[in-house]
Amino acid sequence: MVATIEPFYAVELSKLAHKLAAEGRSIIHMEFGQPATGAPAAAIAAAHRILDNDGMGYWESAALKQRISGLYADRYAVSVDPERVILTCGASPALVLALSCLFEPGDRIAFARPGYVAYRNTAKSLYLDPVELECGPAQRFQLTEAALRALDPQPSGLIIASPANPTGTIIAPEEAEAIAAHCRRHGIAIISDEIYHGLAYGSRARSMLEFAPDALVINSFSKYFSMAGWRLGWLIVPDHLITPARARMGNLFLTPPSLAQHAALAAFDCSDELDAHLATYARNRDLLLKALPELGLNRIAPPDGAFYAYVDISDFTDDSVAFCTQMLLDTGVATAPGVDFDPVDGRHHMRFSFALSTAEVDEALARIRPWFAMRAITAG
Repeated sequence: MVATIEPFYAVELSKLAHKLAAEGRSIIHMEFGQPATGAPAAAIAAAHRILDNDGMGYWESAALKQRISGLYADRYAVSVDPERVILTCGASPALVLALSCLFEPGDRIAFARPGYVAYRNTAKSLYLDPVELECGPAQRFQLTEAALRALDPQPSGLIIASPANPTGTIIAPEEAEAIAAHCRRHGIAIISDEIYHGLAYGSRARSMLEFAPDALVINSFSKYFSMAGWRLGWLIVPDHLITPARARMGNLFLTPPSLAQHAALAAFDCSDELDAHLATYARNRDLLLKALPELGLNRIAPPDGAFYAYVDISDFTDDSVAFCTQMLLDTGVATAPGVDFDPVDGRHHMRFSFALSTAEVDEALARIRPWFAMRAITAG
């Protein structure tokens, strides 16, 4: 039987947003988790040089794998042999590689609800059994060892994300250590999605490799490095999975784009420019955390990192898709409905991405203030 995969509603809303823009409407895009900035200037310059001088082809950059290995040594004091780094065409193929290397059809894979839509749907597409653990305000919308311990039977695998999408919450180090210890005791394989590392507004996020050296780690150049359209990511695997992971990468995807690999290598030397983006996100975060309660949106997941505000809109609607669609049509502000991230309670939530310029966030708030005010009167 062919697996049934639900739509990605934010993609559908984005299509509508682009249609409205083509008709002449002014649209502010807060629906996708992608920086509004482009790749760093030095990365773009490197790409121009390669386009002028290199015909390119199927290729895996040893120098880039070495720089990624160095990142783990410098940021987390973790040793990662460059051979354990599998370069991928973004984080999404890295998730496919990780799941297909570790599990057989029917295996139970646990992760947080709310959580990134692709965890559920990629697991389904590989005929795995997704087990979503409800993580609400009491758990700061994050997985806990207690929730994992309560599962019966225990899962074969666990996907964690810290900072998380859609909430931006970060797992505390002591909780991450407890989760890792539980997984060791029960033979549960860990996949850690660390795509938002480098984007935190207080304590930094810790790599799961610090607590579980055999964890599989996913990361990407899409978020901190501001290179979403370049489609380049990586998967770190333990030694015994290097061969199966490389075999899957080669057969399913060949290699990542050569041009993106050259640009990414240059991006590693652009920390000043990239940290300036983080400073912008921090300002935008502060703006939203002040403004959203004034709109009647008082229940917001703690955005410790990433660039999202995940907001409870149950005072206004029980249909987040219709709500976000109407707000887009009326104001030109595109957002993501919560049902993408939570098929149970997501109808009462929406997600704002604040990876834009501060001027765009200001404009978005100016547009939606009267729109929410009218709905508050109606609801009252």
